[in-house]
Order: sequence, then C-alpha cells, then structure tokens
Amino acid sequence: MIDPFDTESLRESILAAWASSPTRLREDSASESDLVRGGYRDRLLTELAQNAADAAQRAGVPGRLAVWTDGNGALHVANTGAALDISGVHALTALRASGKTAADSGVGQFGVGFTAVRSVSDEIEVRSRGGGVAFSARRTLEALRERDLLAPDTGVPVLRLAWPVDAPPAHGFDTEIVLTLRADVAVESFAAGFADEAVDLLLELEALHSIEIDGVVIDCARTELEGNSAEIAIGSRTWRQFTTPAARWLAPVVDGLPVPASPDVLRAPTRSDELLSLPALVIADVPMQPDRRRVLPGVSLDAVAHGYVDFVASLPAEFRVSFVPEVGFARSAVDGALRELVFHRLSCAPWLPGADGHDLVPERANVVADATEELTSVLAGVVPDLVAASLSGARHASALAAVGVHRIGLARLAEMVGGLDREPSWWQRLFDALAPLVVDGVAAEELAALPVPLADGRTVTGPRTTVIGSDAAAPVTWVRLVHPDAVSPLLTRLGAREATATELLTDPALEAALDDLDWDESEDIDGLVSAVLALARAVQAGELPSWLGSLPLEDDEGELRSADELLLPGAPLADLLIEDSPFGVLSTAVVDRFGERALRAVGVGWAFSVLRDELPTGPDHDLDDESAWWSSLSEEPETLLAVRDLDLVRSDVWSQALTVLLDDPSTRAALTDRDGYTAWWIGRHARVHGSRPIAFRAPSDETFAGLLDPLDHPRADELQAVLSASVCESAETARVLLAALSDPKRRPTPAVIARTHTSIATAVAERRIEVSDIDPPDRVRTLVGDVVDASDALVIDSPWLASVVPQEIAVLSDMASGAALADVLDIRTASEAIGGEVLGTGRVSSWDREPGALLACAVMGLPLPSGGVVVHRELVVRLSGAVSGERRVPWWVTADGTVHCTESWERPRGA
Repeated sequence: MIDPFDTESLRESILAAWASSPTRLREDSASESDLVRGGYRDRLLTELAQNAADAAQRAGVPGRLAVWTDGNGALHVANTGAALDISGVHALTALRASGKTAADSGVGQFGVGFTAVRSVSDEIEVRSRGGGVAFSARRTLEALRERDLLAPDTGVPVLRLAWPVDAPPAHGFDTEIVLTLRADVAVESFAAGFADEAVDLLLELEALHSIEIDGVVIDCARTELEGNSAEIAIGSRTWRQFTTPAARWLAPVVDGLPVPASPDVLRAPTRSDELLSLPALVIADVPMQPDRRRVLPGVSLDAVAHGYVDFVASLPAEFRVSFVPEVGFARSAVDGALRELVFHRLSCAPWLPGADGHDLVPERANVVADATEELTSVLAGVVPDLVAASLSGARHASALAAVGVHRIGLARLAEMVGGLDREPSWWQRLFDALAPLVVDGVAAEELAALPVPLADGRTVTGPRTTVIGSDAAAPVTWVRLVHPDAVSPLLTRLGAREATATELLTDPALEAALDDLDWDESEDIDGLVSAVLALARAVQAGELPSWLGSLPLEDDEGELRSADELLLPGAPLADLLIEDSPFGVLSTAVVDRFGERALRAVGVGWAFSVLRDELPTGPDHDLDDESAWWSSLSEEPETLLAVRDLDLVRSDVWSQALTVLLDDPSTRAALTDRDGYTAWWIGRHARVHGSRPIAFRAPSDETFAGLLDPLDHPRADELQAVLSASVCESAETARVLLAALSDPKRRPTPAVIARTHTSIATAVAERRIEVSDIDPPDRVRTLVGDVVDASDALVIDSPWLASVVPQEIAVLSDMASGAALADVLDIRTASEAIGGEVLGTGRVSSWDREPGALLACAVMGLPLPSGGVVVHRELVVRLSGAVSGERRVPWWVTADGTVHCTESWERPRGA
C-alpha cells in the first residue's frame, strides 16, 4: 500500500520514544483521555466543522460539509477545501500541536480538537485527495504488544499511531473522515443531534456555506449591506451582522426587523462555556484555552467591546435602544467584564437618536419622560441634547438610565421653561404638547408651577389662578384672563377655569364686586353693568345665579333698581300679577342697548323667574308657604328648583298662568316635577275654574274617572304634576278623593269605587299617610254606587262574607286593606258586625284528597291549599249581628279557621 505521508517512519519514531520513555506513553494516553472526557466532550461536529472551515479557507473555495451514517454503523463527515498534507498528518499524530501556521486564519486544521472523534469511535479514517491515514485502537494495541510496551496500567493513545489509507473521499469532497461508532453510541439520535448544531456552525464559521445532515442541506446566504453590515440567512432564520476588527456582532431578524437576542455564550468562533447576557450574539477573536471552552486568564476584551457601539449605531435608529444590555447580574466573569466595557462605550459614544435627527452621546443627553413628537419639537430649542420622542416612554427608561441619559420629569420641565420669553402661540404649542402626559392627579400637580401668559402681557405662575377668556368683547375686570393665543385645554385640566360667559358670570369675584358696588358711582356702575350684560348675551335665562339679580339697572322712571325687581316692557307676566306687586318696568333705553336676551339672563322679568339651589339645607329661600312644602318631604332634596312669586298671580288668571309656565323651558321643568315646590304649591293654592288643580285629573288618566273631573285646559295632559295623581300619595289627595266619593252627584263605576278605596287604604297601610290627618266622612260610597250614612255601611274584609253582606251597604277595597279602609272611614268591618254558625255536619276531608279541589285549582291557576276542609252537600249558615237569618253559602270559614264548603263549590261545574 502506498504510504505518501511516510506514516511508517512516524510510527517508528513514536514507538521508539515510548520505548525509551514509558512515562511518555502514559502521558500521551492520559492526555488523550483527559481531552475526550473534558475539553472535547460533545464537540465532535463543532471540531470537525472547524477543520472543514479552515480547509475551505486555505483553498479559497466555498466550504461544504456533509454528515451521514451508513448501514455498517459508521459516521462519515466529508468537506471541501485543502486536502490532507504532511503537516496535517504530523498535527494529527502530535496530539498537542496544530498544523496551522502563523499566517493562517481560522482555527487550525487537524489540531488538538480532532481528539473529539475519540468520544464516539476507536477506529478512525481520514480519507483525502493524495492519500489518507487511519487510527485504530486495535492496531495500536497490537503494535504495543509487539514491542512489549503495554504495561498493566497503561492505556492506549489511539491518535498517536497512523497507518496509510488508500480509499478516496466521497465524490465531490476533498476530505472524508470515517468513524466506526462504538456499540454504546445510538447512531440515529447521535446523527440527528447534528442538525441542531448546524445552524450555529454556519453562523460562526464564515468559510462554511452549507452543511448537509443525512441528505438534508442547510445553506447559508450572506448579503452585504452598507458599511460593515451584512444579512445572513440560514434556512428560515435571518441575522443582521456587523463586523469589527475584533468581532462579529449579530442580531436576529424577525419580520424584517432586528430584535435583541436571548442570553447566549461567547463564540470564539464556536460556542464556548462563557455565558453572556448581551442582547446580541458575538463571534470574537479572543485567545482561548486549548479546549476553546474558556477565555485565557487576563485576556483584555476592550477591542471586542469597542466595536459594540459601532454595531448599535449601524442599526436603524428606532431599534438601537433595544440593544442596550439589561441592568442586572452578570452571568459569568467574562460577561461582567464585557458588560462593563460595553456600558462605558455606549455611554460616551454618539449613537443615541436625537430629536433633531443627530446622534447624541447618552451621558450628555436629556429625555423628557413620555414626550411626544409635538413636545420634542417645541422643546428642541429649550432642552439641549434632547432624545427622540420615540424613546421617551417607560419601555426605554431603564436602558437610557443605564447609559447615563438624564431623565426630565414634568416638575423639572416646568422649572426649565420658567422665565422664558416666548410668544403666546409658543406657549399654546407647549401646553397642547404636554396635554397627553397629564394622565392623573400626580402629573397635574407636577405642572402646578407652569408659567401662563395673560392677556395683559404679564406671565403668572400656575394655571390655577387663571381663567380662559370667552369670545365676548367685554372689559372683564374681576379675573386673570389667559392670553387668547395661549389658550389650551391643558390649562383647564391644571386648574384654570374656562371663562365662558356662564363661568365668568358665576365667578364669586363678580358676586363680591356686586356686593361692594357703590350705587352712587355711576362710572363704576356703567363699567360693571356693561361687562356683565355683554357676557350675558350668550346665556339663557335661568342659567345664572340669583345674586346677579342685584345688578343695578334703570327703570322707566329713571331710578336704579335691582334687575330682579324689574320687568321688560310688554312682559306677559305683567298681566298676571296682582295690582300692588313689587315689580317695576325697565327703561326702554337699557333694552335697546343690551337686548332682551342679556337682560332676561340676569333676572329682568319677562315670564316667571326660577330659583335654583344645589344641596339646599332648609326652607330659607323666601318662597310662599315653603316651610309646609319642606315638611311634606320624606328627605331633603339634592336640588331646589322653584318658580318665584307664584303668590303674586291673580286668582282669576291661573289658566293663562299655567300656559305661560309651560311655554318657558326653565319654568316648565319646575312645573312638571311632582315632588318639587312649584307643582306642590300650584296644586294646593292655585285656583282653576274655582277649584284647586289637585281636585282635577288629567284627561288621559282614567284612574278616578267619574269621581274627579278632567282639567279643562288645552294642555291639561302636560300638567299632570299639579293634578291628582293616579295613586293616593298624600293626605291632601285622600281628602279630595273621600269628598268626591261622598258626593252623590258623582257617578263612578263599581271598579273605580273599589280602586279608589283600595288606593286610600293602601296608603294608610303602608304609612304613606296617617289616619289622624284625615277626617272620616259622614257618608260613604257603597259597591253599587249608592251614597249611604257611614253608620249603615260595612267594609267587606273576608271573602266568604261577600255573599251575605247586602251590596247596598257593602264597601269594598281589597281583602288585604279592608281593615285599614274601615279605620279611614270609621265604619265597621263585616267580620266585626256579622257572626255565623254552620248548621249541619259535613264530611271531614283535606284538600289533597278532593279531586274537585285539585281540578278547580288547576283551572284557576292557584296553588292547592293545605290543611283540612269540611265538605257539605248543602252548606247553611245561621247569621247574627248586622245581618241575621239562615243563608245558603258556597263556603265559610269559622272563627277557629275551619273551612267549610259545598260539593258543588269545590268541584267546578261539569267536573
């Protein structure tokens, strides 16, 4: 067999060395064993891929690596590139040396790392163009025995003795390594695990372009980008790479965008055991220990870290901050050193996107918390080195703080803009831009000292003391008005009161100004009146506080009177008032100057005026009979809305007055509130057609038809709040209904009579009204409609008595309220006035034993009664008291509660 690498001489020299020094044999055996068990465990594919990458780089060809197993239990690893040469053979057999020269790059072909093959095989072949070599535990053992060199405690260093191999590599490859796998190696799972490593190896070893695992090819495509960047695509995964003299930095790409990588390890160039927490993968040229698992002690990582900031700066601006390492504990000593260097470089180099489009040095930069694009635009000339708005949110706060960016809060920002000389429009832009940041009371409090420009040219500190001007061109003197060009909704949120006409006219400062006004100073009066009435043009009557009625105005006789003591010329209210009413008439010159709308808004009368009081505390509003209304309430009202001066209306014009009240929205609201003062007062004190409105019903309400007359008014159905209710709601209503019931001229139906009695009795039973508040009538209405003396009538309070009480004297509500009705009317109940004795004996039974009872309850939809019943063929009761004699009845209940009935009563007809 041809031996192109003179392996025979190599074997002889090695065997001679072992023979001359048995210690050397033990050292070689121990070294190989240590490397297999320690440094190169689970690195088989990594080490062979490194050899393949070095071979491709030496030959200047695209590196290809293929891995497959055959049916004989052998693993094949083939690659393209430089073939095995004499230096490579020497490196393979030297165990501790590499065939890589000082001029070579890469990791060295067939160096110490080749020892990794021993983790799975004792029989190894290296087939290559121009010859190959084989290593064999069996043949090495035989050679040692032939020389009598094998001591009992001496192992076999398999990778020291080589034999020639004439088998060529697989077609299309330059070198092939064949490993006969030991019996303890699971071939299928072993080879399948290589697929998981292939992606990492293609990423780490630039000379490799593809790796094939059992016929499945994984390609690596590299696309050059601007600068030192490139895009690397391996299968379905993509990375963005940036190359520096000392390292390559890579970020995963998802949906076309770079994203931070998960915690990884240092790759030098392949994976080591040095854990890293950086948000990018790093493949660095770092001196490593021989097994390439750990960095050599004392190695400087400054050159590696120096390039990280350039990598971050190469990324699109919006993604850079995501690549600032998270603050936390280092995962290893190397990680700690590298993180410290990276943070230092990131802090002092320009890469941070600025609001003006330039890259900033983080330790000199400022960021306004949660700033928007609008806010950074306004502050560009105020806050130096301002970070882009997209990075101002809480999501990036930790990263920016880690690289030394100064974070400016709202309170600090308010201080920074204090004393600035800017146009009011600039302030408006600032206020509008700050608005989205004021999300709670804390943020609002931080901006409490924000400067605000006023219309008079001054600038005050804090929006809380200001108001926002209205469109009215009024010489307002009682507030601090914000300059109209600086108005922003933010000011309102920070405490400024929006100075609409209503706001200005309800300001307590105006009330104080009116109280202090000297009516002898005509100039002061004219200025204040002009300002108030100019604003009042935008306000509806009834919207302003009643104290504005003290505004001094001139009447038609040239005298000053309060606005609420004057009526407009031609006011409809004037025709409704009594002759000696306290109202005067406003001067027509004042009306011509300010207009009716403004004058009505401040209290000058046209129709009725309305009083409104939020959270009133008692009957202290100078309203007629207010105390009586207040005492009728079950609880204090939250708002008092009342029409004034109702007691000044003439009694003969109330029909017209009701129309006037309905026509005005403000008085209509008070009139239609049944629980309010206005409806209460009118219902009891007004007179329509000679009677109080409470004595009438609405035409659409038939509850008391025949008892109460419908109100004769064109809008009667809109006046239900002042008319009788459909239920007995008060003692006053009860008195009206009882009077109608006792009036023989009324013709209610039996149903209305019973309904009315029930309504009154229920109100008493539910304690809505007290019996003591009602005088019992002398005459009462019976079921058939007759009006009889109360002493003759009986209230039916038990259903079995209905068949024995004559209808001419029977008064009916419902059984539940019968006792209450008798109390109201002061008449007897039927159960008190009539006694009854059941004659004869019947059949004692129970309801559940009577088919007729079951059927009757089913037909009527009633539950079956419980307990006993006495069934009679014919039930006769001897009556005593108000009604006497013997009567046949369908059923009866005796004093002890026993129920008696007839067979025909308890069995429905036809059953």
